[in-house]
Amino acid sequence: MPSSPDAPAQAEHEADDAALRRLTSIRGSIDNIDAALVHMLAERFKFTTLVGELKAEYGLPPADPDRERRQILRLRQLAEEAHLDPEFAETFINFIIAEVIRHHERIAEQV
Repeated sequence: MPSSPDAPAQAEHEADDAALRRLTSIRGSIDNIDAALVHMLAERFKFTTLVGELKAEYGLPPADPDRERRQILRLRQLAEEAHLDPEFAETFINFIIAEVIRHHERIAEQV
């Protein structure tokens, strides 16, 4: 049975559809992880707010450079173990630390 002249185009279309279905599935997984990250960050900030309130109550400074340095080193190590770029992990945690300090400063101003 001779193949139709449209057979290659049909096969390419089916491959494109399969790729799009797979891409949609993978992106769905990414979206779920992004949602989990947002919820985990919200939980983290609930605890850092408690820390900020405690620091303000006892007159402790908003920043704790020794703790921050230890956290950065710990997360760089975790990133390496997870095959994630440690520079990216450090940039990410530095952003979070800066935001936490900003929140702690705001809390201290309210006390």
